[in-house]
Amino acid sequence: MEELKHGRGINIPNYDFKLHRSVEPARVVNPSDVIILDGILILHDPRIRDLMNMKIFVDSDSDVRLARRIRRDTVERNRNILNVLDQYSKHVKPGFEDFIRPTKKYADVIIPRGADNDVAIDLIVQHIRTKLGQHDLCKIYSNVFVIQSTFQIRGMHTLVRNAKTTKHDFVFYADRLIRLVVEHGLGHLPFTEKQIITPTGSVYSGVVFCKRLCGVSIIRSGESMENALRACCKGIKIGKILIHGEGKSGRQLIYEKLPSDIASRHVLLLDPVLASGNSAVKAISVLLSKGVPESNIVFLNLISAPEGLHTVCNKYPRLKIVTSEIDTTLNKDLHVIPGMGEFGDRYFGTGSRVTSS
Repeated sequence: MEELKHGRGINIPNYDFKLHRSVEPARVVNPSDVIILDGILILHDPRIRDLMNMKIFVDSDSDVRLARRIRRDTVERNRNILNVLDQYSKHVKPGFEDFIRPTKKYADVIIPRGADNDVAIDLIVQHIRTKLGQHDLCKIYSNVFVIQSTFQIRGMHTLVRNAKTTKHDFVFYADRLIRLVVEHGLGHLPFTEKQIITPTGSVYSGVVFCKRLCGVSIIRSGESMENALRACCKGIKIGKILIHGEGKSGRQLIYEKLPSDIASRHVLLLDPVLASGNSAVKAISVLLSKGVPESNIVFLNLISAPEGLHTVCNKYPRLKIVTSEIDTTLNKDLHVIPGMGEFGDRYFGTGSRVTSS
């Protein structure tokens, strides 16, 4: 499985159930966008479970399983029906109860009735199609979320990326994009269900937002995202972190001012551009040193470079990253390509200055 996930083909031994041994030639399996691994003990080994993006337990009736086994072993494997029944009662059924049924708890999806459950199968197929439509990095890192692209979003990106766009228009459309990213990021926070009574006297089953929340902006570009966060979360506390670059990879913490109770809050980390990821890693390490659980951090940005996503996700796989677009690469100066230039200078109208996150 690890070889296939790294894009390399493999040879699988071809076992002959009549001869009870492996036979030549081996079966060649090539890498693919979707890999289906099937077997009764698939969910038993944690090493295999950790390789899976989706774990499915097909739950069929015991009579159906026995009927299928009799048909397969007598027709395909040329076995005596009495031997099949004896093996089933002494080994197969007890083994199922002891080793296979308990693995149901590890499944993400349980399908009752097996292949006859068209609704469950359609939902799984749709989920896989959705995953295939995602950016390749979202398939690699389950904690990376790109907001669904529309002509409106593409149009706003066209304007903020255009070097000829005026400061007024840049700020206007950047603010719109930031608001979308913030709203999407809030959707990844925990909630509790709640029923309320509407003015018509009807019951509405809704949710209550996470209340223990704060924002942290990486000075100075991150400060451009604060107004959108305040507009979405009334009275939210916002901390600040200033990080100074030292060469192409070094980062030094210059200043931090964070809520005293930040360890008990979910944190929205704000920086519009994720480039190399070095500043982000430093900022995240500061949050962790203050007692913030990694899984409580949601990192929001407008554009991300693949290099930055690799850097952050490999080091901090439990936080979430929400972005509006993933760009192509970084150039030799660590600028995002195609990018949108120095975001802070364009947003605040200051002189040209080169930084990378």
